[in-house]
Order: sequence, then C-alpha cells, then structure tokens
Amino acid sequence: MATAKKIVGLGEALFDLFGDEARLGGAPLNVAVHAQQLGNHGLVVSRIGQDDYGDRLLDDLRGRDMNVDYIQHDPDLPTGQVIVRMSDSGEPDYDIVSNVAWDVLQYDYDLEDLARVADAICFGTLAQRNGQSRNTIYRFLETARHTIRLLDVNLRQEYYDRRILTRSLELATAAKLNTAELRVLDEMFSLGASFDDAAFALRKKFDLQWVAVTRGHEGTSVYTADEQHTADPVVVDCSQGDAVGAGDATSAALLHGATHRWPWQQTLTLANRLGAFVASQRGACPPLPDDLTRLAAV
Repeated sequence: MATAKKIVGLGEALFDLFGDEARLGGAPLNVAVHAQQLGNHGLVVSRIGQDDYGDRLLDDLRGRDMNVDYIQHDPDLPTGQVIVRMSDSGEPDYDIVSNVAWDVLQYDYDLEDLARVADAICFGTLAQRNGQSRNTIYRFLETARHTIRLLDVNLRQEYYDRRILTRSLELATAAKLNTAELRVLDEMFSLGASFDDAAFALRKKFDLQWVAVTRGHEGTSVYTADEQHTADPVVVDCSQGDAVGAGDATSAALLHGATHRWPWQQTLTLANRLGAFVASQRGACPPLPDDLTRLAAV
C-alpha cells in the first residue's frame, strides 16, 4: 500500500454552476479531492464566504474525509462561483465571477507550517488575479522550497499576463498545460519551432524538473531533461460527460506518481486513465471506481 502524501491544492475553491445545478470546483480543489481519492492527504488552501455555498463546500469535503483546516472564512465576500456553458464541440466555457473570497487569501502561521511539511503543491494563475492572494501564493511557495511545486498553467479569460506566468514558472519545479496553452507560452517566450521543441524549451528556460502536456484523447506526455515520456491513451465514451476537471485529475495523478517516485510509464498510465474517466463523467470530482484506486495503491 502506497504511503499517503500531503498534496496541497493552493488557490480557488468554488462552485461550477451548470444552469440550476451547482457542483464543487476550482482547479486546486479538484486536484486535492482526487489526491485524497488516490489515497493521499488532499488539502485545500483557499478562502470561502460565510454563505450557503461555503457551507456546502465544507460539508462536501468533510464527507470525503478531507481536512478543511486550511480553508479560511471571509466575513464580507461570497464563495467563488463559475458559470459553465458547453460549446457546440463539447468543450466547457467559463464565466468566472470576480471579487469573491478566494481573491483575498491571507498568509498566516497555519499556512506557513503547512508549506514546510507539504509533499506537493498544485497552484495556478487564476487565483493570482488579485494582489492579496497572489502575494499569499508566492509566500507559500517560497516557504516550500523542498517541495514539488506544480504550476497548472490553466489560462482563464484575461486573468494572466507575462509577469504572472514568469514568476509562477520561476517558483515552480514542474508545469502542466494543454496544447492550446503551450501555444500561448510558445508565442510569449519564443520557445521552439515544433510542439515538442517548445515543451523541452519551456522546461529548460525555467529549470523545471518536468513539463506535462495534456493532448485530449491522445493522453499526456511528460518532457524531462533528455526524454519524452508517454503511455497508451485511454478511449472512453464521453457523450454523457462534460470534460470539466479532467485536466485536474491528470495533475493529481502526476503528483501521486511523482511523490511516490513512480516510473513515468506507471505515472502516465494512471494519469491517462484517471483523466479519461473524469472526462466521461459529469462534474469535476466524481467518485473513483475501485480499479483506479487499486491502480494508485500499487
């Protein structure tokens, strides 16, 4: 049985609103939930409002036996919300509500203590749209100097720029992004002539241990100092799913493998299977089937 690791999701915690239906969401939260389901200690570092959505979020996480001690409560701002609409091609489109609780995440002694003992951290660019949370995220990462720090590039609307991406990549030890996001970074940093060249160049430019690129139904590739790693993609029926959270599930699997020092082939097999399963379901954090949890326990 694999030893449980402390895997932190640092940033936004919110609800995705699909019409009248509200589902738990936020990329860092999703990563922590899936890390918990894989047998680790998934920990959410975020801030919520003192409202019904905040209560629901805590109840949901407690129902998954997750520690909620690092979720702060804001007396004035509401819990985060994202309005999700599905495009004709089946891809989700996000309208992210601004001026919410996770925009003002505070750095305190509890977060400092957690940063020193975390085994891995996943953070993104969205939660950096406000200076208060951005500074808290940077302080947390600077404290966690000996920890795996995964930047989930996760570009959303106008909430990123070259300065934020540069500083985030400097503080990260690894990065995960999709093909569209790699093209954006290629243009921003003039990385390379080909797709693979750009991924290798991104790793080298920011001295990252590895870069993971998700390619939809083709699965995920990982680029290290001298090699590209792949595993067989997984074909599933996604006609009843919404694809929300599939990339976050992949991030959780990558961190599970990295913290347990798995070979890349084993890690990517889990990442492809977990990402494909979540893409075939509705919502970002569905319960995992036994075959996936058994795969993680090897």
